[in-house]
Amino acid sequence: MKQFKGNKVVLVGNGAVGSSYAFSMINQGICDEFVIIDLDKKKVNGDVMDLNHGTIYGPSPVKVKAGEYKDCNDADLVVICAGAAQKPGETRLDLVAKNMKIFKAIVDEVMSSGFDGIFLIATNPVDILTYATMKFSGLPKERVIGSGTILDTARFRYLLSEEFDVAPQSVHANIIGEHGDSELPVWSHANIAGKPLRSIIEKDETRKHRIEEIFVQTRDAAYEIIEAKGATYYGVAMGLMRITKAILNNQDVVLTVSGYLEGEYGHEGVYIGVPALINRSGIKEIIEMPLNEEEKALFDNSVKVLKDIQAPFEVQF
Repeated sequence: MKQFKGNKVVLVGNGAVGSSYAFSMINQGICDEFVIIDLDKKKVNGDVMDLNHGTIYGPSPVKVKAGEYKDCNDADLVVICAGAAQKPGETRLDLVAKNMKIFKAIVDEVMSSGFDGIFLIATNPVDILTYATMKFSGLPKERVIGSGTILDTARFRYLLSEEFDVAPQSVHANIIGEHGDSELPVWSHANIAGKPLRSIIEKDETRKHRIEEIFVQTRDAAYEIIEAKGATYYGVAMGLMRITKAILNNQDVVLTVSGYLEGEYGHEGVYIGVPALINRSGIKEIIEMPLNEEEKALFDNSVKVLKDIQAPFEVQF
């Protein structure tokens, strides 16, 4: 991987998610240079002006500009938010055929620039498209990362914090698996302010039922938000910003992202949401949490769901 001066991020796709990510990045001053690429150049130019006008109120100056794929040449990170949007009633996996074609074109353009940094993928179905990006780009697996279940985990922790009346930062619980309908909660490791969740609810039947409802709310939140306002974007944008910060600041922090398995959790050849140690090199390590039998069966099923969707497209790689 090339060594660059400063922190340069290129965003491909300036729709609702991409522009929300741009705002989060500039608001927190995480990079030195932020480049936006999109087919709608008029909107890009408007957003660049708008964001640059606000940089004076950010924690540090960021140079924001409209760009082309050649600008990826010296980028540290390319974040892809481009693609067909999820429609009401449509699952993330329904999007795969449409977005696979879009991604082939994008990744080819980025790699033609001489890019040798890290890819961060947000477009759905994110696990499948992250796998495709690794295959299309030829980059090492640790330098291609999907947003995975980072948003699902955030939703989960928020809802648990509301239920138990503590700050979300005091809730430690993960959603792993596909970023979609087959994802699962890791109840066996969940704790509230250091107390194992299982021990808190074991004598409370009402709460047992309630936490199952919380998982369903977590899993189905996207459908509810899409029905209400057409798309989800603020939450995932802030999740992308958090991953970006972990990479550029070399934080060695564990986040639930879409990482490539090579034997971890008993599987290989698939990108899926798992806890991973993130730093300047990308995914330094997949963290293999011990799962109980029920969780392992659910995770195995989630892998199968993704591999079944992925299989027809293998010939493209």
